[in-house]
Amino acid sequence: MDASIDAALEAGYRHIDTAYLYGNEAAIGRALKRWFDSGRLKREDLFIVTKLPVVGYQPDRVEKYLKRSLKALQLKYVDLYLVHQPWGLIETGENMLPMDESGNLLHDTTIDHVALWKAMEAQVDAGRTRNIGLSNFNSRQIKRVFLSARIPPSNLQVELHVYFQQRELVAFCAALDITVCAYAPLASPSMIPAFSPLGGDVDSIPRLSPLTEPVVVKIAEKHGKTSAQVLLRHIVQRGISVIPKSSNPDRIRQNFQVNIRYRPSQEGIFDFNLDDEDVRQLDALDRGSQCRLFSGNIHKGMDKHPEYSFNEPY
Repeated sequence: MDASIDAALEAGYRHIDTAYLYGNEAAIGRALKRWFDSGRLKREDLFIVTKLPVVGYQPDRVEKYLKRSLKALQLKYVDLYLVHQPWGLIETGENMLPMDESGNLLHDTTIDHVALWKAMEAQVDAGRTRNIGLSNFNSRQIKRVFLSARIPPSNLQVELHVYFQQRELVAFCAALDITVCAYAPLASPSMIPAFSPLGGDVDSIPRLSPLTEPVVVKIAEKHGKTSAQVLLRHIVQRGISVIPKSSNPDRIRQNFQVNIRYRPSQEGIFDFNLDDEDVRQLDALDRGSQCRLFSGNIHKGMDKHPEYSFNEPY
């Protein structure tokens, strides 16, 4: 983990996305402290995102979990704090995914997004986070929060890749001045083995291979790029942030490729543009929600929560 963080920072990454649920905040905190102590980075150079766990959705738990994240990250504040999912679970000790004896998630059906958002706003007031946002919310849920907000959501983080381009949701957010960040921008090639132990129906998760998609490969050859760089460029060119996940230092560098002086190399995604024909061909690969990877199939019973967000068009 430390090697991956160091490789990313050395390559020029300055946006770090994590979550309480991921269990890697402490490792990130140790790496950041090394960089800060060495003088290679200042806190203001970075944009750090973390997320409220799904067992923390009662308003009186928000501060507790953000303070825990800050302690692990060894930071005084994060730049963006997200509500990780619109559905919440019952808090049972330190278990982040509590389940019954049959392996079904223990849903908290009393959550109130409006009350929860007020507790999120209080964290901005207290200086523990600079901005607050949402993750995996649909347009109806976003609107509910937005209309009640004193501090509007600044960002929505959602699954978005060439086969699932989320155009309606992106347009909806743009109308509300909410930026969008794409997770799984390469269609998460390692997700099946990662989620197999969680008890969900992983056999129903679509098997997607955008890195070997002929259209993508052809465009990559045309520009002298990798398929991953073309896929990331397609999203970035839409004005959407991307957070490709990788633990491989070489791929980390390829996905970004700027040196520590912020000069784009000839191997990155910032030194070329996809032309209109490239964009037309990549846009045409969109298959809509049938290519959603992260859905109720991952965790048994997840789609039974009343706030499960993926049953609606966008």
